[in-house]
Amino acid sequence: MKRVFDFVFALMALSLLWPVILVVMFLVRCHGKPVFLCQRRPGLYGKPFYIYKFSTMLLLYDSKGELLPDKERMTVLGTFLRKYSLDEMPQLFNVIKGDLSLVGPRPLLMEYLPLYTQEQARRHNARPGITGWAQANGRNTVSWEDKFKLDVWYVDNQSFWLDLKILFQTIKKVFLRAGISASGEATMPRFTGTPK
Repeated sequence: MKRVFDFVFALMALSLLWPVILVVMFLVRCHGKPVFLCQRRPGLYGKPFYIYKFSTMLLLYDSKGELLPDKERMTVLGTFLRKYSLDEMPQLFNVIKGDLSLVGPRPLLMEYLPLYTQEQARRHNARPGITGWAQANGRNTVSWEDKFKLDVWYVDNQSFWLDLKILFQTIKKVFLRAGISASGEATMPRFTGTPK
C-alpha cells in the first residue's frame, strides 16, 4: 500500500508541479550552475542509488582543491529554493523509480555509513524518504544523535497514518520556513561520528 501511494502521489505531484519545475530549471541554469545535483546516497539496507536535486550551491574550491564550506557556496537562489524545499522536487522521480519513499529516514552521505553505531545504522531498515520523522520534528535544528533516534523510532513504528501525519507536519514547516538550517550553518554541520 505504501509503494502504491508513493507512486500515485508522486505522479500526481509531478503532473501539477511541472510548470514550477520548468521555471526553477530555467532560473538555476541562468545562474550558470549544473541544473541538477546527482549524488550517490545509501538507500534501503544501505544499497547505493543516485538522488536528484536542483543545484543550490556553486562549485567553489580552496587553494588545496577542496570544496569551500556550504555557507560560502550557497547562492541567493539556492537559499530561496531550500527555504521552500523547491530544490527537492526532482526527488519525485526517485519516488517513481522506487529509490525513495515520500516518507522515511532522509538519505545522507555515503561517507557516513562507517560512522554509525549499530543502533543508528537501523535507520537503513526502511526505504529512505523525501521527508521523515526527524524533519517533522525539527528538520536541521535537531542534533545528529537526536535525528538518528527519531529515524530509528520511525523504522520501528512506521504506518500509513504516521506517514500522513509526517507529510502534513512537513508541509506546515515548509510554509513556516522552520528548521531550515542549524545555527551558524547553511544546512547542517558534517556528521563525524557519535562521541563514545
